[in-house]
Amino acid sequence: MSKPNRVAILTAGGLAPCLNSAIGSLIERYSEIDPSIDIICYRGGYKGLLKGDYYQVTPEIRSNAGLLQRFGGSAIGNSRVKLTNVKDCVKRGLVKEGEDPQKVAADQLVKDGVDVLHTIGGDDTNTAAADLAAFLAKNDYGLTVIGLPKTIDNDVFPIKQSLGAWTAAEQGAHYFQNVVAENNANPRMLIVHEVMGRNCGWLTAATALEYRKLLDRSEWLPEIGLDRAAFEVHGVFIPEMEIDLAAEAKRLREVMDKVDCVNIFISEGAGVDAIVAEMQAQGQEVPRDAFGHIKLDAVNPGKWFAEQFSEMIGAEKTLVQKSGYFSRASAANVEDMRLIKSCADLAVECAFRRESGVMGHDEDNNNVLRAIEFPRIKGGKPFDIDTDWFSQTLAEIGQAKGAKVEVSH
Repeated sequence: MSKPNRVAILTAGGLAPCLNSAIGSLIERYSEIDPSIDIICYRGGYKGLLKGDYYQVTPEIRSNAGLLQRFGGSAIGNSRVKLTNVKDCVKRGLVKEGEDPQKVAADQLVKDGVDVLHTIGGDDTNTAAADLAAFLAKNDYGLTVIGLPKTIDNDVFPIKQSLGAWTAAEQGAHYFQNVVAENNANPRMLIVHEVMGRNCGWLTAATALEYRKLLDRSEWLPEIGLDRAAFEVHGVFIPEMEIDLAAEAKRLREVMDKVDCVNIFISEGAGVDAIVAEMQAQGQEVPRDAFGHIKLDAVNPGKWFAEQFSEMIGAEKTLVQKSGYFSRASAANVEDMRLIKSCADLAVECAFRRESGVMGHDEDNNNVLRAIEFPRIKGGKPFDIDTDWFSQTLAEIGQAKGAKVEVSH
């Protein structure tokens, strides 16, 4: 065992319902084991690291770290910074022209006296952490990088369950529980619930599952129009499953004729290839972020699906609602907090033995919770559409399962 003198924590990427919980859990675990270990938290993710801007974790913070469990977001702040994208780092004023962001980050860690860096983020964050860990090892910096897997998409290889995803599905279901009441605000209403998930449909499918559990627990009075059929999920569309628009439109029109509304759940990544092809054919530029990802808010899949289905199913009014920012900014639920604590406890163990990696249940190693080697971590893990609960969901709502689609990351 090699006790670290100072550890640093940073969160990065988009929000997920686990960031504050993970920060609090790490602070509490270090304080339980050895309160003499110094802790700092970089402000704004890798941006703060590059600038040497951090919070000092004081005794007062340690004694009140549990408060973080009650809040969503990240108290220490996030940013989207790719350390290997030199041009973007220079453009944003994070490094000077001619500087290598990885070396700047490594040198800053040394300057700040950091022995162990804890990164809490998704595949982009952990890819950046992997690159940094490799740079530190190659150049003999003697620092350890330990990741915690945050992403509501639940799409990180080879991690069985990423932190915050369960909560995001639960919160998306609660969000739609209110939105769906708009079905009686207008005759022949089409409601499109767009759920986050760039290349993975897990969150959309899981949100539909959680929402239908809410319907199962509700009481109905169809004699006066309070009928579950009008509140039901009528279609689920995800990137990994082929969509026969004509066949689905025919089926959904029958639903519309029967219950006077249609409610569909779509992943924000569903249909993106078709939308991008349309944009490019019209000579429009497809905007991308620093990581090269298409900016989905500019592509707007929910609007596209609404336009495709509206006329074909005879909708009089169409409503598109996005639950992403609502669900991802929630505080972690009990199920996630349990997972977060187990990962944070292991992360601290790994810090003492200077073992780098990303904490998670390793699907390639009998789902054992361990420090998964950074080179094995990558995003883009597809949702398996043959998962029993998803197949059952489709069968119960009367939707035919489409063929599997290979999704590019």
